[in-house]
Amino acid sequence: MSPKQYLTIMQMNDIHGYYNLHPELFTEKGRSIFRNAGGYSRIATLLKETRKENPDGILTLDNGDTFHGTYPVVSSKGEVLLPVLNALQIDAMTAHWDFAYGPEQLKYLTDQLNYPMIACNIFNKKTDSPVFDSHIIKERAGLKIGIVGIAEHIVDKMMPDHFSEGIYFTLGVNEVQRTIKNLKENNQMDLVVVLSHFGFPQDVKLAEETEGIDIILSGHTHNSLSRPADINGTLIIQSGCHGAHIGKLDLEIEDKKIVDFSHQLIEVAEHVEMDGEVQGMIDKAVEPYMESMREIIGYTATDLHRYNQLETTTDNLLLQSLLDVTNAEIAFSNGWRYGAPIPAGPITLNDVWNIIPTNPPVSTVYLSGREILDMLEENIENTFSSDPYKQMGGYLKRCLGMKMYIKIENPKGLRIQDVYIREEPLDESKYYRAAFVTIQGVPKKYGERRQNLDISAVEALTEYIKKTGTVSSDLLGTIQIV
Repeated sequence: MSPKQYLTIMQMNDIHGYYNLHPELFTEKGRSIFRNAGGYSRIATLLKETRKENPDGILTLDNGDTFHGTYPVVSSKGEVLLPVLNALQIDAMTAHWDFAYGPEQLKYLTDQLNYPMIACNIFNKKTDSPVFDSHIIKERAGLKIGIVGIAEHIVDKMMPDHFSEGIYFTLGVNEVQRTIKNLKENNQMDLVVVLSHFGFPQDVKLAEETEGIDIILSGHTHNSLSRPADINGTLIIQSGCHGAHIGKLDLEIEDKKIVDFSHQLIEVAEHVEMDGEVQGMIDKAVEPYMESMREIIGYTATDLHRYNQLETTTDNLLLQSLLDVTNAEIAFSNGWRYGAPIPAGPITLNDVWNIIPTNPPVSTVYLSGREILDMLEENIENTFSSDPYKQMGGYLKRCLGMKMYIKIENPKGLRIQDVYIREEPLDESKYYRAAFVTIQGVPKKYGERRQNLDISAVEALTEYIKKTGTVSSDLLGTIQIV
């Protein structure tokens, strides 16, 4: 019998550019509470402490959604993070929103990193050749470990066109399975890890139908798993979002088998000591972007956050501003997951940019009642499809000026029971003027007389908050499951 080996895997996922301490929402004893958490300097401290515990047996991996989400990060197209990330001794990453500045910029960013981007499911449109390496092999704790990357496959299907210029994405399941088979047969791996931005439901299905995966580090869906899922012997962890937590998985391995494990979802709490060197890098990198961002532009009487599936206070505020600037009848936006909470109190310009860092133009379109039904049914299916591989978005589309009643268990295309626009039953033959932001709010195939206004989403939000003084953005029961 061979001796036991001890490996620790540290996971970061869906940090979305939140480089510093910020307000975060936690659920404790049945109540939601706010406290500050996160920041790369505290993550650096936690990683260093773990390396002291097991110097030769640490694997540190990043699931992506790294280079996008906050004003300094977006304004610099991700570049402010480069020295910070290079200081963390990360072993590999994969991607999703990291394509927001186009594939060429992501290639530039990853070329500056001291660790690789891996993704088995991204290909060049002209040559069909892989854009990134599908996997890497690492030796830690005396183990030969194959790490396979899978990026979020919806980038060229649901995101703006420039995200995927010159490249295309496959679902990735076949590529993962082929890569694992090759690693097992030709490289004699002791352990196989999948570094995924596929989503938790998708990763569960991947584990159910794929042999040879020991660990899946899951991303995309912002699940804060307090214990791993064990799917046919494959352990799956996911560690929330915004860097409020990191995951730690301690493995005891014997004869290429995991014989025991322990898991911690570690809160990156305010009391964790900052790593001075990393914090110095952060302060230097973001300071040029932050002078105007500290301005208080108003106040909120409502806790603002995006942590609900059906409707959120943050998006109701965004949609209020769209209706205010357009005088439209209804408003739509995408069901984004990212964006740190804003507790009741002051709202800064930085907070507004965190709500919608892409800062698209405010747009209007005329939609028939039939198109509204079709668009909403499509969105419900993309969110709640019974086949995880067909789940294609974030949370449900955000809506204001209407109410929708749905039976979530019904088959595709038959979930909507009733829709009311401004308290009147929806008329399928009537056209309604809708305000929206991004093609995820209203996809291009729907509507007519589509128009981009000469005002951006950040400008609309800022003007609305300044004009109102203290905003209120309660949940209105826009979407009801019946």
